[in-house]
Amino acid sequence: MSDETQGVNPPRWHFQESLEISVVDTAKRHSEGDDDFVLIDIREPEELAICSIGGATHIPMGDLPSRINEIDADEDTTIALICHSGRRSLNAAIFLQRQGLSGARSVAGGIDWWSLRIDPGVPRY
Repeated sequence: MSDETQGVNPPRWHFQESLEISVVDTAKRHSEGDDDFVLIDIREPEELAICSIGGATHIPMGDLPSRINEIDADEDTTIALICHSGRRSLNAAIFLQRQGLSGARSVAGGIDWWSLRIDPGVPRY
């Protein structure tokens, strides 16, 4: 675990650098408008209605296979995928990596951890 991820991930979370990105790194890169960074919310529309992160692209997990061409990324782009807890987005990151998008990463802890660590104004559900 790198110094950047120490203490920023959910308790008892086994962080996998090749598959995940911390909420702290995600928030930093997203807020800075990093050109080599894309944030994709893969939650369902009813979850998105509860809370969302401004500027994130919404592609529900079930739509990823048919909408992969909408992801504006090259080999240098980090694709941060966020769901509720980080489990679905981990599966989505694995799927996208297998499709050749090696920069796909799951946001560890999902939007729930985002609410706890980054923005308490984001409702928890």
